[in-house]
Amino acid sequence: MAPGIVDNGDEPHSTISSEVKLTVYILDAWNEEALAHAKTLFNVIQPGDSGFSKWRQNASALLIRGSYLTADDIASCPNLMAIGKHGVGIDKIDQDACAKRGIKICNTPGANARDVAELVLALTITIARDIRSITTRQMIKPVPKETCNGLTLYKKTLGIIGMGNIGRTVAEIFRGAFDADIIAYDVFMPDNAWPHLEHKRVQDVQEVIKNADILSVHVPLTNETRDLISYKEIQSMKQNAILINAARGGIVNEADLTKALAEGHLWGAGLDCHEQEPPSFEKYGPLWGNLNVVSTPHIGAATRQAQTASAMAAVNNLYEHLMSLSN
Repeated sequence: MAPGIVDNGDEPHSTISSEVKLTVYILDAWNEEALAHAKTLFNVIQPGDSGFSKWRQNASALLIRGSYLTADDIASCPNLMAIGKHGVGIDKIDQDACAKRGIKICNTPGANARDVAELVLALTITIARDIRSITTRQMIKPVPKETCNGLTLYKKTLGIIGMGNIGRTVAEIFRGAFDADIIAYDVFMPDNAWPHLEHKRVQDVQEVIKNADILSVHVPLTNETRDLISYKEIQSMKQNAILINAARGGIVNEADLTKALAEGHLWGAGLDCHEQEPPSFEKYGPLWGNLNVVSTPHIGAATRQAQTASAMAAVNNLYEHLMSLSN
């Protein structure tokens, strides 16, 4: 199996000839470099192309970036064998429906890990140095530096929930930049994970939450992780801790975070992921009213390098899987 492929079942598909250039339907806008590459491997049909409207009836393979694929969508695709997914998150795809059909989801873990990790660093520093508040006040009138305050990040404790590619990269950056103490939790990673990185591995997520000066979440959104960080957990965090969610909206309970911040708990929070995306002022006005909140519209992978890497990986992983069916 190619790296980054999620195996959703063992139901066999008919083999395909490696000499046949398969048709792939791309449901979303795609990186131009990766699109050109895809056209060397597949017959590509995009939105606006003749025949695209019949993708459900005809598609044996899809490439998607942000589109949702519901159980009804899957059911309406009788020929579907595989889905190439731009990025690591597959929560917009009905995984149970795919598993029942033996449809493979070829996602791209690790392709944008560095870029997301760098955004975690940017959010953390912005919050620690109170940059949003200072900048906002300065736009109204001069701000004497004596009225500004901030947190020193050197030798602070970084708590990581989720020890995958992004969590590891965040830990490496903070260890190198701030000589941070690292405390980490993950129920799936082996005990010998991160042998190159000095850290404390714990078996209770609450231990990470209670001891972190900076708490950074890097797990997928599942039934188990939804509302993982709610009011009780936020209240158990250090008074001046920083909370970062650059994973998925819904892992941090947004109403509970708004309440806790209004009560003066936490130094601040950085959110690159929200339950509503893109986030709107109508929904998040009360949260954004806290000047110690920095919110961005899921831009962790919004760099040219990351977009190219993820799109290329989705194409290549899908191709490798489809070619494996010919063996």
